Amino acid sequence: MALPAVPDAAIVLGADAADWRAAVELAGAALTASGATTADYAHEMIRMIEEHGPYVVIAPGLALAHARPGPAVLHDGLAIVTLATPVPFGNAHNDPVRVVLGLAVASPDHHLSLVAEIANVFNDSDAISRLAAAASADGVREILGAIA
Repeated sequence: MALPAVPDAAIVLGADAADWRAAVELAGAALTASGATTADYAHEMIRMIEEHGPYVVIAPGLALAHARPGPAVLHDGLAIVTLATPVPFGNAHNDPVRVVLGLAVASPDHHLSLVAEIANVFNDSDAISRLAAAASADGVREILGAIA
């Protein structure tokens, strides 16, 4: 399964976030702006982290925020948010986070395969730092395409 397309509205570069909740809200807002989710999805992502801890911090500097498929997901979507100042999520090994990916998956059947696909993208150890330094939406898409 291929990664969803990433429109300009789903890419936020050099954002300011006071804490991990604000960072996840930015990713949720980008998913909503791209048409993938309703505004409720950001709250679902935050609730998942509050309930299950910072499991979304999957690599040093990288969080993959997501929630279960549900009515707030209109179609599969991926958002990329880079932070001007990294924020801690509470993960002892991988904090602070510089790049937050927001993932929305419409079908439970595709959820795990898309998460796995994204994890494979970041097998390239330079991908996170290159995304964090990206200067344009096209640059982000180029990085994702080059390593996918």
